[in-house]
Amino acid sequence: MSAVREEVPKDRYGRSRDRHADRRLRAVGAVLGVALLALVGWLGYHYVAGQKVSGEVIAFKVTSDSAVDVHLEVRKDADTHGYCTLRSRSADGTEVGRADFRFDQDSGRVDKVVTLRTTARGTSAELVGCHAD
Repeated sequence: MSAVREEVPKDRYGRSRDRHADRRLRAVGAVLGVALLALVGWLGYHYVAGQKVSGEVIAFKVTSDSAVDVHLEVRKDADTHGYCTLRSRSADGTEVGRADFRFDQDSGRVDKVVTLRTTARGTSAELVGCHAD
């Protein structure tokens, strides 16, 4: 049996530069990978740290054809003032109410029940977003 040659004859094809190309490709890939991780980390930090006011709908109760009571919990820095936007939708998905509610208390957590006025019977209440002034 004869051994199988794994290399190509150097005299026929010339010197191979694959090792140099592979080394460069690995270096470029490593630099791009580190840059991508740094970008994702920076964006994530600024997204989380940049939110000064956040809220959550704890519960809601449809009180009439023109009102929905919403129990809203807002978390913020103690010296931050802002507002949260709530909306209500009817059974067919049409928006029947939208309003901004201000939170100027100096505490870090505000628990409040607010009344959202609607133009028709609302079947849901959802938090659109909270924003600092």
